[in-house]
Amino acid sequence: MKDVEFARRCQALKLVLSDVDGVMTDGKLLLLPGGAEAKSFHVRDGLGLVVARRAGLRTGLISGRTSEEVARRAAELGLDVVRQGVKDKVACLREVLSGLGLEAREVAYMGDDFNDLPLLKEVGLSAAPADAPSEIQEAVFLVTTRRGGEGCLREFVEGILRTRGDWERALALFGGGPS
Repeated sequence: MKDVEFARRCQALKLVLSDVDGVMTDGKLLLLPGGAEAKSFHVRDGLGLVVARRAGLRTGLISGRTSEEVARRAAELGLDVVRQGVKDKVACLREVLSGLGLEAREVAYMGDDFNDLPLLKEVGLSAAPADAPSEIQEAVFLVTTRRGGEGCLREFVEGILRTRGDWERALALFGGGPS
């Protein structure tokens, strides 16, 4: 029964959003001399978002922190929605939805910790990485097998696209898969 519900929710999606630290990264913050910081992104998460865009979904991120590294990565990936330094993620989501003319049921969001919980409860399809706290895992529709920063977002996006029947078509745009 959960597979049927997952398929129904996937078909309604128009926007895939994610948190950054703990989802697109492993959650570690490398604080460097002079106040700089460094983050490590998994390349497959990024390519998953590129494939989602090629399949017709909008993509983006909502993060509680602000960093130049995130802005750079978002630009590299061509994300449609980039919100950093967000204190109230639900209010931010509502602003994004209003601007794009979408409803919350048309949004998938992956988050990993307590500051994501209100947003995870708001969207049509929610997910968390395998290493999210148990309270978060219990609140979401799907928990990936991969941990944050280890391809969990790609796993989520690929599951959505395969369920919608968009995965092979999107891959064909790279010159692979059926044409």
